[in-house]
Amino acid sequence: MDVGVLTVVLGDEPLDEALEYLSGLGVGTVELGCGGFVGDDHLDRKAYLDDEAAQRELLELVDDHDLSISALSTHNNPLHPDDERAKRATTEIRETIRLADQLGVDTVNTFSGLPAGGPNGEVPNWVTAPWPPEHAEALEYQWEEVAIPTWTALAEHAAEHGIDIGIEMHPNMLVYEPTGMMRLREATNKHVGANFDPSHLYWQGIDVAEAIRFLGEQDAIHHVHAKDTKVYESNARVKGVLDTEPYTAEPDRSWLFRSIGYGHGEAHWKDIVSTLRMVGYEGALSIEHEDSLTSGREGLEKAVDVLSRAVFETQPGDTYWA
Repeated sequence: MDVGVLTVVLGDEPLDEALEYLSGLGVGTVELGCGGFVGDDHLDRKAYLDDEAAQRELLELVDDHDLSISALSTHNNPLHPDDERAKRATTEIRETIRLADQLGVDTVNTFSGLPAGGPNGEVPNWVTAPWPPEHAEALEYQWEEVAIPTWTALAEHAAEHGIDIGIEMHPNMLVYEPTGMMRLREATNKHVGANFDPSHLYWQGIDVAEAIRFLGEQDAIHHVHAKDTKVYESNARVKGVLDTEPYTAEPDRSWLFRSIGYGHGEAHWKDIVSTLRMVGYEGALSIEHEDSLTSGREGLEKAVDVLSRAVFETQPGDTYWA
């Protein structure tokens, strides 16, 4: 299992400088954004797609720093009610799948997306309750009329290229928790699975180890983001965890994304690593820095420090005592 980094946090630096820095930290893999919300500072999808020379140069640069690419990321909303935005997001995902195939990268990370609540809606609608009854009807529309047809086509495209799609379970997206993740997977194919990011699960009250077991036992974890969250109970006790305060209003929020170790201690992250191994996941733990209380570099360095002690460097030995 490798400690990795989603390089978006270093997007203001040239790729070679970012790779040199990360290699010096002892990082083993990188995840490169190439469209959507994560941008394309380090991997211009259109510039590299179908360009063998550019791809070879990229792979050599990564290899020169003793790194590998764990995944390509293009987080966007392919289910958006604006047809042009949905088409653009879908194209980004399809092109990223092709590029991943050409680069020999086996995973593309993205969001499930979120439709409107009906065919005439203009704004994505996150439905979180079945009542009043029009909400249940909206949810059925979102799944049956929009999500499943769109994702069936994307999953077939991924299968044609031998690429796994890692869906980041994210509130304000249709798939935001493990049972929804399995609903989408079962409606499409096994190339659709999770980019397991615990930071979005903590504040929902989901037990992260149990979620790993639930998805892992069905071989539905394709990639993992290492990202922490701290719930600030003094605020949550008053207003709950559905918090619309800006992320920059840190003292007023019920929860914040935090650097690894600042939401949950080292023992918890060792439990995550152990549970991932139990279900057969040996891929990257790709650090995503979104902690507004520290700088990107400091957040990365503290995260690498914790995770480097949590990950196993060897395969299990013989159980000689058994």
